[in-house]
Amino acid sequence: MVKGFNPMQQVKALQEKMAKVQDELAAKRVESTAGGGMVTAVFNGRQELLSLKIDPQVVDPQDVEMLQDLVVAAVNDGLRRSQEMAAGEMSRLAGGLNIPGLKIPGLF
Repeated sequence: MVKGFNPMQQVKALQEKMAKVQDELAAKRVESTAGGGMVTAVFNGRQELLSLKIDPQVVDPQDVEMLQDLVVAAVNDGLRRSQEMAAGEMSRLAGGLNIPGLKIPGLF
């Protein structure tokens, strides 16, 4: 082993950094809208839906399908943005390293 090289210590340091980034991601927010702002979805960096706002004007009992489509569009876009944000933070942490077999649940 190379003097001063302790892989277990480096792994532990990386785990601590990852935990810190995940905590930071929990505090970050992304917002997505659909229908010109009629439906707004807010996610954190852990892909958790924090809020969903629906403008009362879009609530039409005769056209529930349109409302459903707007909700799906806003949620899917917000989830995608949240995943991109998290992936960016994690790749920054790893310095752009691509470690085969390293999968971070909920991020990739």
